[in-house]
Amino acid sequence: MKFPTRIALVHDWLTGMRGGEKCLEVLCELFPAATLFTLLRRPNSTSTSIERMEIRTSFIHDLPLSQSLYRYYLPLFPTAIEQFDLRGYDMVVSLSHCVAKGIRPPPDALHVCYCFTPMRYVWDQYELYFGKGRGGFFTPLVAPFVARSLRTWDVASSSRVDHFVAISKHVQSRIRRYYRRESSVIYPPVDVSAFSLSEKDGGYYLIVSALVPYKRIDLAIEAFNRTSERLVIVGGGPDEWRLKSRAGKNIEFVGNVSAPELPPYYENCRAFIFPGEEDFGITAVEAQACGKPVIAYARGGALETVMATGANRTGVFFDDPTVESLNQALREFQSMKFRPTMIRRNAERFARPIFIRRIERLLQEKWSDRSRTAR
Repeated sequence: MKFPTRIALVHDWLTGMRGGEKCLEVLCELFPAATLFTLLRRPNSTSTSIERMEIRTSFIHDLPLSQSLYRYYLPLFPTAIEQFDLRGYDMVVSLSHCVAKGIRPPPDALHVCYCFTPMRYVWDQYELYFGKGRGGFFTPLVAPFVARSLRTWDVASSSRVDHFVAISKHVQSRIRRYYRRESSVIYPPVDVSAFSLSEKDGGYYLIVSALVPYKRIDLAIEAFNRTSERLVIVGGGPDEWRLKSRAGKNIEFVGNVSAPELPPYYENCRAFIFPGEEDFGITAVEAQACGKPVIAYARGGALETVMATGANRTGVFFDDPTVESLNQALREFQSMKFRPTMIRRNAERFARPIFIRRIERLLQEKWSDRSRTAR
């Protein structure tokens, strides 16, 4: 079964190489002749496979300071995504955690959305982004009205998608709850081959994460402030200054690192700390690819990627998003034994070739169904 010649890929924005971009990278390799639509881009911030695509940006890209402060333009995102002209495209594949799924496909085109999550800013994680103490003086006054409008648009625009694919069962349930739509589940790709099994212990715990509110890095910092254990944090983001101001001397911020520089941080850590409720959590799987156990909050995607019971356990869960609960899990971890080879074997369930095979098969099936219906 051949795919159509005119394919549009849609991604919210291109400002770095995180989990969503690793999924996009695979689609760009499968469809190198496709056109890639995105709200804005930071040139050379993603992989070669993405950068070499024909990339079209919205008016957001040309607004003042959009490269660094694009999140402040959130109320304009629906208008920007809707202004793209997709006439002539036969298949649209959107990769969405914000507004990408709301693009307007041509009437006869197939639109498949690989959904990272319904827009978390205005649904279940609204308080983390716009609650008390977040933003400036006007945020509490303006945010409720903006969020209400975005929720309405988010639900209405979900009808433009022919088929949803969720990155986890956790996200599948959220799609059902907010959009009243069913979806398939295909776990994101993890480049397990880029990481080596390691039994080294460099004496530190590790976080690899964007420094944004829902990741709950603040919780990990408060927990480690009460211990003498060393914590290394890899990553950057808008919360960096606030988090650094709260961190003790035993906590080190490394900042963003390149892909080749990342594996040694995993390989030399004692365990990986995963304090937030994640939609999936590629970094927790990367840590396991190195044979490293994960100490995770028992919600969200971690329940699907970390095994906390049995002889082949790969980590420890903490049940409550509190300092006390995380530190209790940390103490439990220190009294346990883990088998690095079994931890890596668990990570191999999410290897990149498996994702490629599953996403290609699904798109073929949906395109075949559409072609038969059109006859």
